[in-house]
Amino acid sequence: MKVFVFIALAFSLFLRSCSNEPSLQKFFVENAEKKDFIALDISSSILNIDEAKLSVEQKEALTSFDKMNIIAFKSTPQNQATYEAEKFKLNGILKDEEYQQLIKVGSGKDGASVSFVGTDDNIKEFIFYANRKVNGFAVVRVTGDNMNPTNVMTLLTVLQKSKISLDQLKPLESLMTK
Repeated sequence: MKVFVFIALAFSLFLRSCSNEPSLQKFFVENAEKKDFIALDISSSILNIDEAKLSVEQKEALTSFDKMNIIAFKSTPQNQATYEAEKFKLNGILKDEEYQQLIKVGSGKDGASVSFVGTDDNIKEFIFYANRKVNGFAVVRVTGDNMNPTNVMTLLTVLQKSKISLDQLKPLESLMTK
């Protein structure tokens, strides 16, 4: 009898942990293969950085960075209804209290925002979101361990020194041309 109760309790906890709530991760997974979307996963190896030339702070910032996930929707005159529906879903996800907004610019048709998940001293992910009705929208999700605002700013200086392998970014090229 105790075994049955234990199994029932474990099963109910398992079902409860499988949330149907929308999340950014689910949005990426559900849309990655759809025809109007472009999805990329980019590792830190894309940066092609000579770590011997980095300062201690720059190395720390680089090690806090794990990867980037990018999903973009290319807007066309034929898919405006889908564009609006997907943008609405994404805006709803990003309004969740888990995503703390740092900055928002623009309004209406065009805009961008930067949000994060975690605490000021231990940021788990940064989310960069931009939309423009003519082109579509894109979300860049930067994940890592123990990221903080200083590390992110330092990482931006490291990016300027990097020799980024643009081959991994080729799929985004079609989104920029319009």
